[in-house]
Amino acid sequence: MTMKIAASILRQWLLHPFRVFAVDDYREWKGISLYIVTLHLAKAIRASSRGERIGVFLPTSGMTASAMLAGWILGRTVVPLNYLLSREELEFIIADAELDAVITVGPMLDRFGEMPDGVEAIRMDTMSFKGVPPFRRLVRRDEDFVAVLLYTSGTSGKPKGVMLTGGNLMANISQCIEWARFDRRDGFLGVLPQFHSFGMTVTTLLPMAIGCRVYYTAKFQVTRILEILRKHRPTALIAIPSMYNALLQAKTAKKEDFSFLRYIVSGGEPLPDAVYDGFRERFGIRICEGYGLTETAPVTNWTLPEFERRGTVGQCLPGVEEIIVGEDGVEVGPGCDGEIRIRGANVMAGYFKLPEATAEVFDEEGYFRTGDMGRMDERGFLSITGRIKEMLIISGENVFPREMEEVLNRHPAVSDAAVIGRPDPSRGEVPVAFVELLDGASVDPSEVRAFCREVLPPYKVPREIHVLEALPRNPTGKIQRRALVPLLE
Repeated sequence: MTMKIAASILRQWLLHPFRVFAVDDYREWKGISLYIVTLHLAKAIRASSRGERIGVFLPTSGMTASAMLAGWILGRTVVPLNYLLSREELEFIIADAELDAVITVGPMLDRFGEMPDGVEAIRMDTMSFKGVPPFRRLVRRDEDFVAVLLYTSGTSGKPKGVMLTGGNLMANISQCIEWARFDRRDGFLGVLPQFHSFGMTVTTLLPMAIGCRVYYTAKFQVTRILEILRKHRPTALIAIPSMYNALLQAKTAKKEDFSFLRYIVSGGEPLPDAVYDGFRERFGIRICEGYGLTETAPVTNWTLPEFERRGTVGQCLPGVEEIIVGEDGVEVGPGCDGEIRIRGANVMAGYFKLPEATAEVFDEEGYFRTGDMGRMDERGFLSITGRIKEMLIISGENVFPREMEEVLNRHPAVSDAAVIGRPDPSRGEVPVAFVELLDGASVDPSEVRAFCREVLPPYKVPREIHVLEALPRNPTGKIQRRALVPLLE
């Protein structure tokens, strides 16, 4: 049996050889070009690598799809590498994944340096793609084959390799298509990195599999995003809250720039009310929130514009089972807080070389323990309340940073906020806030505390407010609370 995801993409390229599937910062990519590049890369992999996995270290572009397919037609697992990590972090992943070859280009090596000993760099920018190498057929792999090894961001320790099978990827693509009714007339704006699960599945594999076009840009720049919106008029934009905030602050952005978008989706972190309200008032468009994890390939929930419930991430996608479980391990009813657990064909096979960690995150019913806290209403709309590991215990009460952060983010001078706990002898913990201000803004921390007191009960009001030039973030834009802990000392 051939992996459906690989066969679906190759079929599109061969059925529509002169259709433009991708436009990036460098060129247009037609189906025939993607196919020929894939065959040349497969030939180079066969000559350079004897391993079971192949690394992909490329900027966000049309090149990534060909690199992934080149690995798959040879029956290799693809390992996307995060180009925003340090050399030490990348070396850990390369060693852990046991890579002996990586597909890349010169500018990436200029940033990273030479590959570690024993790892071959397959340079796309120095290859010749003339002619069409012979191709017989795809290496047979069933849907349980690990198609992608995607490393988590490592916000709670060393990165773990998430094993996503061909079946996982195809399931999530099918779920997204059914839910959002995507077809080949849609156009995606691809700004999320393709080493990110959302950028890989939703803005690379999904559009390639159904034959629609993606407009990629390797780096988020407001002027570049607006240029793509105005020139190409895509119908779907998926980004993170900080990107939407930057677009909202752009004086040159106009309502008509967003008028062709059917979906404008935010994920990765909570969307501040100020950004949501600002987009609606200024551009007349609702930002829909989604939810998912690397381990779920990734999308599990998605708010549709016609069924929007502000403050939720929507209902779960078709084929996704979602429950809320209390501290006693028993499923709770609507409106009750608990851990979000997920089951479905999109859920990962496990963590690479970590059987104990894999066993810990699945319960006896086969549900994946997300580590996220949430509640569900009577119609199945999910609200995220926080991470279990981030929960503070203040005077015996369970408190999640998100509640306080949402209030802080409503302050007119605050761009973003993060709350962590400081040990306290009388209360157990007290909340301490770190805020990043809007460009040109200034504020007195005591004034921010006064703002919080108007909304929050006394025990939830941050004991201290620290103003930072920029909050620490991981390469995918999530705030790194661990990096704030030393600032308490």
